[in-house]
Amino acid sequence: MRTIAVIALKGGSGKTTVATHLALAAHRRGVDTLVVDIDPQRSADDILGARTDPGPTCVVSTGAKLMAAKFAALGAGKQLLVIDTQAGALEDVSEAVVLADLAVMVVRPTLLDIAGLARTLQLVRRLGKPATVIVNQAPTPREGVEPPLVKRALRALAFMKAPVAPVIVRARTIYQLALETGRSAEEMADPAAAREIASLWRFVEGELTAAGAEAAST
Repeated sequence: MRTIAVIALKGGSGKTTVATHLALAAHRRGVDTLVVDIDPQRSADDILGARTDPGPTCVVSTGAKLMAAKFAALGAGKQLLVIDTQAGALEDVSEAVVLADLAVMVVRPTLLDIAGLARTLQLVRRLGKPATVIVNQAPTPREGVEPPLVKRALRALAFMKAPVAPVIVRARTIYQLALETGRSAEEMADPAAAREIASLWRFVEGELTAAGAEAAST
């Protein structure tokens, strides 16, 4: 079983949107997926609980009980575990990263978000975990040109030597509309958003595979 910890120590990044979309993308591709929601707001549980079609299983837990949740998932034969963490909860986030094969850090392209990412990067690097940074809620390009806000953010992330995902998740209303009924943007009538999520999942799946290969060789 592979495990993804979706983290953002700063709130408002859209962490749960990314976590649930990754879980739904995996489920739609036949991966038996469990989401563990350790955020007291329980947004992931609410989102997936609103789904009428079959979807990923979601359980509510805490950082202290994550190990038990992971063993239970292994025992149930799950293939993927996605942990939706709580913003600002350093101890719980640390526990999630320790148990993860891949840490997915979510950040908006704003100066405050980029500054807040520094602490998250420090934590992930200290724990020696494979990681990627997903830029979320970014304005869409105009005529193929990235907005200045996004360009500045990408330069800052490069300066921080952050491992940035090649797929940027754009600010699209469809993401929120989809999640209101527990669906992915891939299940909605928005081809651009669907392509975005499909590409993001392919990248994350590749990172998981690479992390597993590296772990097996050591």
